[in-house]
Amino acid sequence: MSKARHICETPATQFLKQYKVAFGEHPYDYVDHGGTGESARQLGVDEHIVVKTLIMEDEDAKPMVVLMHGDREVSTKSLARQIGAKKVAPCKPEVAQRHSGYMVGGTSPFGTRKRMPIWVEASVLDLPRIYINGGRRGYLVSIEPAALVDLLGARPVNAALQ
Repeated sequence: MSKARHICETPATQFLKQYKVAFGEHPYDYVDHGGTGESARQLGVDEHIVVKTLIMEDEDAKPMVVLMHGDREVSTKSLARQIGAKKVAPCKPEVAQRHSGYMVGGTSPFGTRKRMPIWVEASVLDLPRIYINGGRRGYLVSIEPAALVDLLGARPVNAALQ
């Protein structure tokens, strides 16, 4: 397969190509409820560098994207406090899909249907390279984390449960 040919064309990969972001493609066998642990295991990488894309909402049902290390959970109380919301909670899967345009398990922060504020766990930005969903189940892309800030305007927070 030539390097110019992409494994998967999604709104996320179209977005990355449009902005000339170099990315690696990493397909794996999707397993229901396997999460980042399963993708990290199959790809042979540390789950800490696999970043999950979560669609959450505040008390007014305003959606947002939260990017977190695969091996960490989000403290919704801490996140709410840092972003000036009364509360933050995960969206129901069908609501998340409506906001993002992606199926749960295949949600990417790139090329979402709706423009939403994006919050990223600050320590994600310190990593040299991350693996993040490429816009479909069983497909991650590897990129430099600076792209999250440069292209998406992701703002850092410290919301990981310790």
